[in-house]
Amino acid sequence: MKTKFLLIASSLLLIVTTLIAQNELKATNDKPEKPKKVTGPVANFDKPTIDLGELIQGNPGTASFKLTNDGTEPLVIATAKASCGCTNLSYAKDPILPGKTIVISATYNAASLGDFAKTITITTNASDQPVILVIKGKVVEKKK
Repeated sequence: MKTKFLLIASSLLLIVTTLIAQNELKATNDKPEKPKKVTGPVANFDKPTIDLGELIQGNPGTASFKLTNDGTEPLVIATAKASCGCTNLSYAKDPILPGKTIVISATYNAASLGDFAKTITITTNASDQPVILVIKGKVVEKKK
């Protein structure tokens, strides 16, 4: 009976020791992952939404979105579309070199009274998915 107990205890001790040694070996071989180097263009907008606040009817409001190329290759804006004809867009059409920033201006005409939220859809060579920017606010009546 003593021999059987000693054999089982020795086997358990051997198994536990082996498991602990394997975990320590695994931990010492783990190297911290290096951040993946980004290649190609990367579009980085300063903010996705701009609130223009209250606009007086008939006085347009302009929002300016900063777009920075945080990649390694030139960034090209393929398309930039506003959700309606009441919003005009203005931006440089040249490729944006790595590390450079441009401004995309969106001007809302403020013709209709009330709350508004207009989207600007930007498609670039950085991603298959477009980026949606938003300008919002409220148009109020002129004070007499």
